[in-house]
Amino acid sequence: MRIVGLTGGIASGKSTVSNLFKAHGIPVVDADIVARNVLKKGTGGWKKVVAAFGEDILLENGEVDRAKLGQIVFSDPGRRQLLNRLLAPFISRGILMEVLKLWIKGCSIIVLDVPLLFEAKMDKWTKPIVVVWVDPKTQLQRLMIRDGSMEEDAKSRINAQMSLDLKRSQADIVIDNTGSLEALHEQFQKVLTQITRPLTWTELMLSRKGAFLALFPILVGVAICKRSP
Repeated sequence: MRIVGLTGGIASGKSTVSNLFKAHGIPVVDADIVARNVLKKGTGGWKKVVAAFGEDILLENGEVDRAKLGQIVFSDPGRRQLLNRLLAPFISRGILMEVLKLWIKGCSIIVLDVPLLFEAKMDKWTKPIVVVWVDPKTQLQRLMIRDGSMEEDAKSRINAQMSLDLKRSQADIVIDNTGSLEALHEQFQKVLTQITRPLTWTELMLSRKGAFLALFPILVGVAICKRSP
C-alpha cells in the first residue's frame, strides 16, 4: 500500500488538490472530516474539549461552535497547543481506522489529507509527501478575499501555522499554486503520474494483495502437511 501525505497551508489550495485526487479515483482520508467527527456531541474528544474550554464554546444544541473555538485558539498559541494535544489521539485513531477500511477494500494507493501532517508527526506514515505551496503575498491575498477578513486577522491565522517554506523543504513533491488554476491542473497531472506508478515490493507487501500473497505459501504448506501420512 502506498500512503501519500498531502499537506499545505491555509488558502494554499490544498483542498483543491485533494478534490482532484478524488476526481481521479484516488481515495482520500481527510483529517478535517475526522476532526469534525471526533468533536461531535458526546464523543471522547467533545468531552475533553468542553472540560478544557468550558461550555461557552457550545451551541444551543450542545455541539461545539467551531468558529468560536477557532477564534480562541488562533489568538492564543498556548490554547491552540492544548487543543491539538487533546484531539491528537482521537484524530490519529480516526485516521488509522479510515486507512484500515480502505486497506480491507483492497485500495493500493491512499492519500492522507492532513493540514498538520508534520506537526502531528504523521509524515512518518507517508511516502511521498506532497506539499501545496504558495508564496506568502499570494496566500495572504487569497485568504483575505476568501474569508473577507482584515489583513491583521489573516496574518494571525497564517502565522499560527507552520510556514509553507518549511513544509516545502520537507516535501518529496511540491505543487506551486501561485499561478492559475490551469497551471495547477497541469502540475497535478504530473504528480498523479508519479504517485500511480507501480508499487514497490515493500508497498505491495503492505497491501491487502501482498498480505494474501505472503499467506498463500504458508496455507499451501499447512495443507500439504495435513495430507502427509
